[in-house]
Amino acid sequence: DPLVGEFRVHYAGFFDPGFGHAAAGGSGARAVPEVRSREVPFILEHGQTVGRLVYERMSERPKALYGEGLGSNYQGQGLKLSKHFRAFVPAA
Repeated sequence: DPLVGEFRVHYAGFFDPGFGHAAAGGSGARAVPEVRSREVPFILEHGQTVGRLVYERMSERPKALYGEGLGSNYQGQGLKLSKHFRAFVPAA
């Protein structure tokens, strides 16, 4: 339904095995949802569900963990705004 609007910035899809895991050089990790409406007024209400994370146990340890010598971008990164945000510059 085109009247519903666009409710995503991008599709992440999956966390790679080892994301945030101490054995892969992480110290825990937070999943941060990025929500923006595209040309459709949209208000988030307190307690409103906007997404769902589903964790599944892997049947075995993968050969390589995210961050473990792979040059992974986000391992060990603290909270930060999406790359879509820019620094606020007050009007003169």
